[in-house]
Amino acid sequence: MPEEKMTPSCGNVFVDLDLPDAEELTVKSQLILSLQRLMKLHRLTQREVAARVGADQPTISKVLRGHLDLVTVDRLLAWLARLDQEVQITVRDRFSSHAKGDGPRGGISVFSGM
Repeated sequence: MPEEKMTPSCGNVFVDLDLPDAEELTVKSQLILSLQRLMKLHRLTQREVAARVGADQPTISKVLRGHLDLVTVDRLLAWLARLDQEVQITVRDRFSSHAKGDGPRGGISVFSGM
């Protein structure tokens, strides 16, 4: 049996796949997970969600199944807001706390309180 080569993951499948928009795809997937948790918590159907957010059920279904190209981050944020979720965007100044080129770079992340 030939030896299999394994490459360790960095923890982000989109970065591992070297996709150019990995950060955006990560944010979209995290927002979709928040939507899925909300649906499960409140026992909402895809049809109910679609009616409340102004979309159709097939689109909701495709997005929940990972068709990230069908939705923008803005649209996902609007959907969550229409579902009575408090959505906050926080900008933290990391530029002035690190010398140029030193330390971690900026980034975008989603934290769900559900």
